[in-house]
Amino acid sequence: MVVPVCAVVVAGLVFLVDHVWKPWPEPLPAILAVWTGAVLVAVCLAAARLRAARWWSRVLSAVLVLVVTASAVTAANAFFGFYPTSRAVLDALTDSRVDLDEVAPPASSVVEVPAGGKLADVWRKPADLPDRGTVSEASIPGGFPARPAWIYLPPAYAATPRPRLPVVVLLAGQPGSPRNWFDAGRLADNMDAFARGHDGLAPIVVVADQLGSETANPLCLDSKLGQSETYLARDVPAWIKGRLTVDDRREAWTIAGLSQGGTCSLQLAVRAPEVYANFIDLSGQREPSLGTRAETVRAAFDGDEAAFARVNPMDVLARERFPRTAGVIVAGSGDTSYRQADAEVFDACRAAGMDVVWKELPGGHDWNVWRAGFYDSLPWLAARTGLSG
Repeated sequence: MVVPVCAVVVAGLVFLVDHVWKPWPEPLPAILAVWTGAVLVAVCLAAARLRAARWWSRVLSAVLVLVVTASAVTAANAFFGFYPTSRAVLDALTDSRVDLDEVAPPASSVVEVPAGGKLADVWRKPADLPDRGTVSEASIPGGFPARPAWIYLPPAYAATPRPRLPVVVLLAGQPGSPRNWFDAGRLADNMDAFARGHDGLAPIVVVADQLGSETANPLCLDSKLGQSETYLARDVPAWIKGRLTVDDRREAWTIAGLSQGGTCSLQLAVRAPEVYANFIDLSGQREPSLGTRAETVRAAFDGDEAAFARVNPMDVLARERFPRTAGVIVAGSGDTSYRQADAEVFDACRAAGMDVVWKELPGGHDWNVWRAGFYDSLPWLAARTGLSG
């Protein structure tokens, strides 16, 4: 009797999440529903044995609940690839952030790069340069209620004279937060590894918040849901240029993100091409979505289809050309949700004159694809932004 009742409860929860609450456009993965049911069954069986006369029976029931729960968490982590190693779990419990004012004071002098040259050609690594970069948190003001951004500064930022470094504005998915790129994405470790291979040079990475909360989705548009597009196209770049020593040439700026953040990176590439010359779309959607197109247009534009078409990237790509924009589109070979959509986006970008690269990696809609997709794109990014050849 317990198993059928639990199955009904889980089915009800799935229905509420997918059809009533709808915090994200994709349906709840089946594996999460199955393991939720398993945990519920274990809890119900343990509760039924609380009155057992033998103490060891009660202890055994509690152990069973812990084992099933741990198995469920492990299975979910394997599905999403959130924590790749046990060290990643431990690192998530520590706080390695430093005060931005301490590690990013105004530059007293900068490294000058000749027009058309590469930073790596004139950069000389100081003997005392640190081996690792720094991670800081800062609020970026603007007309959108964003959570604080997380900022990675490479080792070269500590040098005097300081190089003007290229910038990556990086976005998490939905649900998510900027910290996800440091826990699941191992951003600091991987950027440090890249920097060690380039005499301390690496892009500055600002992981901005385009959502406003864990489950919100303002679609990276300016609409009744919020001014997310203006925040990313104007407020965030202005703060970065005013606060950090960066290469302010258009060619040195990249917008990148995963899933909903990947969709957003494409949106900014076509809606703010004067700001971002490059983009990296990691498993993005075909278009901004809250479920169906009709639901999206109704929620954000009061049903005005023409208003949505004016800002939807696929519609923009169909009517405009972008010969000065370059991008990387990454898809998981097993991503049943968005692999085909990513291929359609790639074709549309190429038809619009963009210099785009297609990368298909083993995996699904998960961090195993997003981690590798972003870091495998760093040599391309370094060449595009003038960091190195």
